[in-house]
Amino acid sequence: MKADIIIPTVENVFIAVVQEWSDDFMEKVWFAYLVNDSDFDLEGVMVVSKAFGTINGEMKKTSLLRHAYLEVPAVSVVKIEMIEKSVLALNNEFMLTFFMGGKLYDRKFIFKTNSINEDFVEEVPILFVDGVIVR
Repeated sequence: MKADIIIPTVENVFIAVVQEWSDDFMEKVWFAYLVNDSDFDLEGVMVVSKAFGTINGEMKKTSLLRHAYLEVPAVSVVKIEMIEKSVLALNNEFMLTFFMGGKLYDRKFIFKTNSINEDFVEEVPILFVDGVIVR
């Protein structure tokens, strides 16, 4: 019965983290973006984020943050949230769920511990700025 279930693969949709200047904090901070580099609109988009891991031998986790978007047009980006610098030492997980062409898609994107830093940047499609990408 499980063999009959077709799970569609998420392609050309990913999460990128970009460092930007913040007037509120008077320093550069990291922001997470949902990048839709596909030719299709995403509908009923839901992003759930959390951070988890071990710091100094103690298990840490953040609360869940939920973001909903009615539509993310083809070849566009949406700013999801700021990532506080204290959680960069944790795994940062983004669970993405959306409808495309009447089918439900979902995918988990995980930025591993300390992977959000300037050593791992590459050019982010559509934004054309340097950032860390999880595909």
